[in-house]
Amino acid sequence: MTKTQQTKSRASGRVTLAAVAQLAGVATMTASRAITQPDLVSETLRNRVEQAVAELGYVPNRAARALASAESKVIAVLVPSLSNAVFTEVLAGIQDALDADNYQILIGNTRYSDAEEEKLLGIYLQSNPDGILLSGLNHSPRVRQMLTSSRVPIVSMMDMSDDPAQLSVGFSQVQAGRAMTRYLIDKGHRRIGFIGAQLDERTLKRADGYRLAMREAGLADTQLELMVPDPSTIALGAELVERMLAQAPDCDAVFCCNDDLAHGAIYQCQRLGIAVPGRLAVCGFNDLPASAWINPSVTTVGTPRYQIGFEAATLLRAVIKGETPAATQIDLGFTLMARESA
Repeated sequence: MTKTQQTKSRASGRVTLAAVAQLAGVATMTASRAITQPDLVSETLRNRVEQAVAELGYVPNRAARALASAESKVIAVLVPSLSNAVFTEVLAGIQDALDADNYQILIGNTRYSDAEEEKLLGIYLQSNPDGILLSGLNHSPRVRQMLTSSRVPIVSMMDMSDDPAQLSVGFSQVQAGRAMTRYLIDKGHRRIGFIGAQLDERTLKRADGYRLAMREAGLADTQLELMVPDPSTIALGAELVERMLAQAPDCDAVFCCNDDLAHGAIYQCQRLGIAVPGRLAVCGFNDLPASAWINPSVTTVGTPRYQIGFEAATLLRAVIKGETPAATQIDLGFTLMARESA
């Protein structure tokens, strides 16, 4: 048996901290301090420990450190999609906010599924995370039970909670949907359709805002709503705008629940010879980068995705540290991006 093999734990095959200390010729406590608090040891000792770590391939046992310190330095983040640019920007903000404190992020993709969210949360809670960042406010009873039992600090992202005790960072999806519909009404449109897909909680709240504005203007008509559970794509937007015009031929504007659908609607109108916005105004939501550059450019709702991630992680970090946050709910607002398509 080689010396390296002898240095591994018989139970797990993991190189132990004691083995690192032995090779470096220092006490185990000194080796631990050189790894976790290098500024507290001399450069000579630090170099010896670093050489032993490199030679043995030592990887710190985060679980053991968490038990010893009551901190895991792990943040669990659950988002509904890793391919959607909306959530990749949210994750970028989270990463930038947590980097300074050396947190590790466990990222889970729930795929818009309650069952998947329950599974991932159950797995991640086993890592004893210091905090959790969740997308949205609506969760299954099982998820709510696990969160309550865990006693782990939680910040919700993307929407604003009505409960002042719930930490949340985002903006009102309902008011954003209402504002876009009001914009179309103020432009003179009266037969405004709403096209929705995926039917996650954010889409449903935008639809609520649409209905609110239409009722306020005396224009509400369920024939102008087209909602499907399919995943949102450009191709689906093309299909749905044609279906909308078939079921409501006098429709003079469509509010798509996101920009992907709006892009598809514009492309399909071009294929069919339907003038945008002359015959049909088309609006989207989220202000994806391409929306300013397609022809015609898309009127949409700009959402502060990066800032949501950054502020949510900053708020969570403050709570973990025992600080009293200046605000438990941070409304970052939204921006109406008026462009050529409406």
